[in-house]
Amino acid sequence: MGPIVLILGSGPAAVAVKSWDRSVFDHVVAINNAWRLRPDWDVSIHPEDFPVEHRPPGLLAGQRRIEARDYVPVQNAYGGFVYAGGTMAFTAGYWALGALKPRVMAFFGCDMVYAATGRTHFYGTGTADPLREDITLQSLEAKAARLQLLAAEQGCACVNLSWQDSRLVFPRATLDDLAEALPVDIDAGHMAAARAREAELGYMVPSGRYWAEADRFDAAALADLDALWLSAQRASVRTERMRETASLARRPGAAVSGFRRGA
Repeated sequence: MGPIVLILGSGPAAVAVKSWDRSVFDHVVAINNAWRLRPDWDVSIHPEDFPVEHRPPGLLAGQRRIEARDYVPVQNAYGGFVYAGGTMAFTAGYWALGALKPRVMAFFGCDMVYAATGRTHFYGTGTADPLREDITLQSLEAKAARLQLLAAEQGCACVNLSWQDSRLVFPRATLDDLAEALPVDIDAGHMAAARAREAELGYMVPSGRYWAEADRFDAAALADLDALWLSAQRASVRTERMRETASLARRPGAAVSGFRRGA
């Protein structure tokens, strides 16, 4: 069985991770500034334009830094940035999916919901990168749905450890749930339709620098594609419920607890 991977972002609630039992996770992938939250992370992942002064100053034994040269080829194997969504929460997810082959990816601090005033990130006020004008980010929910379904195809469950509002469409989970989390049961027909549309559009940018070719992408076509992925996700969840198979399994008696910048 594959590992359980924590994808850790910089949302205000992410500070809670400081008190978590590290043994629950096989790998901790810290996005951008999230490496500051605790010292025992495994992977620091950040975009090309992430300031050098904000990067980990050094690596402990077993730690590594993942940059564009590492994650772009992995991202391309899953269809590329235009379809995946050009922000680091999704980039980190696809990199982990390809490089670590997890059975569970648990996201925390990656809700991509930003307060109008006050703290937007655990360290203060940061750039709400996923909300920028970007043709690949018209629907964060659709991009999350795509990641969830491609992960499920690989036998990996995507869950959200957050208790706050979220743009992620993954089922909510607690630390106690992770050992038995299960991927959604894919609706093959809907997923095939979304993939066929991606192939028809042909919006692959091998360099990963999709913004340099933005003029050749049709925003309306990508919005329609987002709708296909959301339909595929809804159909998959619905099919699962009809089969009385929970998207997140809980052991009997388990407790209920509650290469651009940004994540």
